[in-house]
Amino acid sequence: MNMAYEIERKFLVEFPDVKKLDVRRRIGITQTYLVNGEHDSQRRVRRIDEDGNISYTYTEKIFITPVTRKEDEKVISSEDYDRLLGQARTDFKPVEKVRYAFDYHGQLFELDTYPFSDSLAIMELEMKTADQVIDFPDNVRVIKDVSADKRYSNSALALAGKFPADRIGEQS
Repeated sequence: MNMAYEIERKFLVEFPDVKKLDVRRRIGITQTYLVNGEHDSQRRVRRIDEDGNISYTYTEKIFITPVTRKEDEKVISSEDYDRLLGQARTDFKPVEKVRYAFDYHGQLFELDTYPFSDSLAIMELEMKTADQVIDFPDNVRVIKDVSADKRYSNSALALAGKFPADRIGEQS
């Protein structure tokens, strides 16, 4: 596995009309967190369903700053996936979400929607530099930047089964 640096920003958004987005991919994801690895790395496996094609990935992340992390991800077999599920953390529920990958002015956004909310979603953008200017889609209302707020991490959302209550009206 090769570690790569990833710079990513996350935003809490109102659930947009996905028909008005330039959707390139719609992906069903089941994400299961595993016991932490070496150097307290976060480990996870994903079952990915894209148009009925099932694949599996294993990911290890080391967080450097709230928006920068070292990430190593590889495709694994269904047998490896099943074996790794034996290392699942019991304190985190698996995350179920639907991801819409869409293009807006040459930027590839990912919109994660969760079964517990039909009004809010998380929109992510992987960036080339930490100070990159983001051109937000006109038809997506950004509520706030949640990149540094651990309450909006996938694991925290799965554990809570809802978005934090103090979300509306806050500015970052």
